[in-house]
Amino acid sequence: MAVNLSSLRPPRGSRHRKVRVGRGMGSKLGKTAGAGNKGQKSRKGFSRRPGFEGGQMPLHRRIPKRGFHNPFGREYAVLNVEMLNAFAAGETVSPESLAARGLVHGASRPVKILGDGNLKAALTVRAHAFSKSAEQKIANAGGKVERLS
Repeated sequence: MAVNLSSLRPPRGSRHRKVRVGRGMGSKLGKTAGAGNKGQKSRKGFSRRPGFEGGQMPLHRRIPKRGFHNPFGREYAVLNVEMLNAFAAGETVSPESLAARGLVHGASRPVKILGDGNLKAALTVRAHAFSKSAEQKIANAGGKVERLS
C-alpha cells in the first residue's frame, strides 16, 4: 500500500472524543459538570490568581525581606588575572576568546578582570571592567588594557 497524504491516519486509540460537560444526566458529567456542589470553585467565571492561598497571608509576603536590590546594578562575569596565563604572549584576550576557552560561561554578561594571582605573559586584554590591581599586573607584565563599553 502506498503512503500518501490521503492514507495517513493517527494510531488507533490516540484520538479521543471531547467530553461535553453539562449536557444532561446521561452524559456522566451533567448538572454540576464535574465542579461539585456549591462553593467558590463551583461558580461560573471562577479564576484564582497564582499564589492565592484562600485569604491566608501568601508565602511571598510572609517571608522576611532583607537587604537592598539595585535595579540598575550590573552582574559581571568575573575572572582573575592568573587565569589569563592560559593565553600565549602577544595574544589579544576578548570576552569571546574567554568564552571559547570556557573561562567565562557565555558572552552575555559583561566581563570584569580581578587582580588575584600573577600574570606571566604580555597580553592585550579587552574587557568591560578591571580592578586597579588587575590593571597594574597586566601593565607590569608588559601588556595593555582595553575597556569595552
